[in-house]
Amino acid sequence: MGISGYTGLAVLEILLKHPNARLTYISAHTTQGPVGEIWPQLAGRTDLMCEIFDVKKAAAQCDVVFLAVPHTSSIDITPKLLQAGKTVIDLSGDYRLKNAAEYEKWYAHKHTDTKNLKTAVDGLPELYREKIKGAKLLSNPGCYPTAAILGLLPAASTLSDTITSIIIDAKSGVSGAGKKTSPNLMFCEVNENFKAYKVLAHQHSPEIEAYINNAAGTNLALTFTAHLLPINKGILETIYIQVNKKTTAEKVHSLYSKFYKNEPFVRVRKLGVQPELKDVVDTNFCDIGIAVNEVGNLIIITSVIDNLIKGAAGQAVQNFNIMYGFKETEGLL
Repeated sequence: MGISGYTGLAVLEILLKHPNARLTYISAHTTQGPVGEIWPQLAGRTDLMCEIFDVKKAAAQCDVVFLAVPHTSSIDITPKLLQAGKTVIDLSGDYRLKNAAEYEKWYAHKHTDTKNLKTAVDGLPELYREKIKGAKLLSNPGCYPTAAILGLLPAASTLSDTITSIIIDAKSGVSGAGKKTSPNLMFCEVNENFKAYKVLAHQHSPEIEAYINNAAGTNLALTFTAHLLPINKGILETIYIQVNKKTTAEKVHSLYSKFYKNEPFVRVRKLGVQPELKDVVDTNFCDIGIAVNEVGNLIIITSVIDNLIKGAAGQAVQNFNIMYGFKETEGLL
């Protein structure tokens, strides 16, 4: 559901080449017609027709439904699909915050499906792989949180008693805002420009905090600021972790390398090497760079992802693979 958007397109492209998935139904909110006309780059790859979404049709034709829909839309669709016995992978933010009041605060919308909100499984494979297996409602993480959480997890899990502050300086390409029409997203407003937005008011802040504080077992001081880059896609986050116990780049690098040694989509770069957006765009990888200041009290983590792939569609398919017992990298490498 939602193939007319950037994330929906990315899910569609991945599933078309997935050896264990068969696309049987595609839809959107208002868009209709042959896929090759909606997205010309897909002409000849599928003869499926995009329809206006119909819950009964989706339930009759699918085992699992990917919801690549705007925030606040999924809560109207998900309960009906679950009631029909279908598995739902939700790429919106509707089931990420487990407290309805908090959701209403950050999304300015009443949550009408609190029952499923409580049982939705958080979809970060590197942290919740066992819970993801067999999930019926999977809440895919946001793009900014994915880069931030993967960049912070090893430190938060093992160094929480020494961390005094965390600052996340995050930058994203324009596709992260979706296809909605907005004056501040027009070409002339974005091109040759760079700006912070939703400062101290971004809906991804509580999501990052929830993941990190759960991993740390305590409440860590955390500040997140988003910025808009004049590029199509990609996220780069520079994360500053202040600690009160001296450490070294070698120790932190060893910690991160061991933490992610068995993760197929997280690559810790060699010391002295910082990842760039071009290293990960169009892939499901998260690349991480590490540095520590001479005093040893400031750890700087650089985390980069493709916001539409590892930050959305690719991670959703990665979760799909885990849920159905397929090789985790199927369709993604």
